[in-house]
Amino acid sequence: MELSARARIRAGDPVAFGELFDEHVSAVYRYAVRVTGDWAAAEDIVSLTFLEAWRVRERIQLEGESLRPWLFGIATNILRNASRSARRHEAALRRVPRRDLVPDFSAEVVGRLADAEELAAARAALGRLRKAEREVFALCVWAGLNYTEAAAALGVPLGTVRSRLSRARTRLRELTDAEREPSPGGGQLKGDGRANAVRSKERHA
Repeated sequence: MELSARARIRAGDPVAFGELFDEHVSAVYRYAVRVTGDWAAAEDIVSLTFLEAWRVRERIQLEGESLRPWLFGIATNILRNASRSARRHEAALRRVPRRDLVPDFSAEVVGRLADAEELAAARAALGRLRKAEREVFALCVWAGLNYTEAAAALGVPLGTVRSRLSRARTRLRELTDAEREPSPGGGQLKGDGRANAVRSKERHA
């Protein structure tokens, strides 16, 4: 009987793990770019995610479908750890050009991402949410996971994902609507770029 992809990865089959990498690397990179807002930092997150996935491969359950929630759970933990221990990496990251170098595999991703200003505005708004709500929003809206996958990635109940995402969207609408004030020059609204940035992400939920 032929072993499943899960069983092969769990057993340390490099070919099966390479197939997992090829299938999900762009999605993990896209998620990391949107959360960090930094191309170089996102590359580090991708590398650390798959290194950790290889290290803990024996924990993979033999039953199940996609390994995407498992990978994004690892990526989320890497992002959490990176934010807590950023001081050790900041000096090295500052020496790397932030947006001059783009990895070859991300050409498609770059075409789909919002421009830098829009991404920065969306991240700034997300930064005002609670961490738990921010993580759910990033996984469901930016990474494209469904509620069940996001729940598996975060290790929380399905209902928790639904409620956190609902609170995140409500809060983001409040934040962006609060900035829509008439400007002295007339016509344009304050924070209009940020409102459009966040709402464009919501339309992909």
